[in-house]
Amino acid sequence: MSALERKIVLENTDMATLLGTNDNNLKLLENRFNTTISVRGENILIKGTESDVNLVEKVIREMSFVLNTSGKLKNTDVNTILDINLHSNGNLNDKEYDSVILFTKNEAIKPKTDGQQIYIKMVQENDICFAIGPAGTGKTYLAVALAVAAMKKGIVNKIVLARPAVEAGESLGFLPGDFREKIDPYLRPLYDALDEMLPQEKLKNFLEKKMIEIVPLAYMRGRTLNYSYVILDEAQNATDTQMKMFLTRLGASSKAIITGDITQIDLPSKQVSGLVKAQEILKNINGIGFAYFDKSDVVRHKLVKDIIDAYEKFYDREKK
Repeated sequence: MSALERKIVLENTDMATLLGTNDNNLKLLENRFNTTISVRGENILIKGTESDVNLVEKVIREMSFVLNTSGKLKNTDVNTILDINLHSNGNLNDKEYDSVILFTKNEAIKPKTDGQQIYIKMVQENDICFAIGPAGTGKTYLAVALAVAAMKKGIVNKIVLARPAVEAGESLGFLPGDFREKIDPYLRPLYDALDEMLPQEKLKNFLEKKMIEIVPLAYMRGRTLNYSYVILDEAQNATDTQMKMFLTRLGASSKAIITGDITQIDLPSKQVSGLVKAQEILKNINGIGFAYFDKSDVVRHKLVKDIIDAYEKFYDREKK
């Protein structure tokens, strides 16, 4: 495919700010697109395939518009403009853009059901949010996306993801390997969600620097987490004492999301689920919200809804 050359002229634009410190914005564009870009005064020459040249021109003009209307152009602005154009070819309308939680290399993560939209609103309006409902409704996935988005925006500087290591069918003591190998199966769903949202090297770096921690719930004891996004997954398997311990870890400028399915409690029969108890104890506290999902919010394989429905009907008949 032959290369295309196109010159665009940006009048009355602060080119130094547009290009960024040490031409970082320019380099960002060249890295994201298969193009070369040269600048002389107000003239910008773009070389590349027709589709890439079209997209680069659109991005540069949008960068110029943001700069000229707001008087500044932040690195986050450039990345947002790039993400919108790369993931939607510029076709996201204002309402769709406003609903996007996080752009990944594969998709724009946003709520897909009414229940998910209520959930996102509840998280935005409260520092602590409980998300309760069946499997496959996106409770954990959206929580992790919200946390990653908050870190990328600089709202928090740490993400802590926790899960109770309840012995659901097999004792940890009988699992092979060292402690980390024993505990990893319980934490794997959280790693899987992060793998989809962050480049592998960046995720590895965050984990090594402990900017992202994935830990068993018991490891939360004694900590105070400031400027953090804290997520407790599978919270139906936390005891009442563990739930209180988790909730009281929250420090300054932090948010917490607690997700769980009260129909899948793996605790011994004599122990009360901390998630069930929390609904009763915390329901009237300002700053704590509860979002509830049902099978209409399932976003996995279409058969998952039918499976949940079949189980609900079976157990309803059993109760009668």
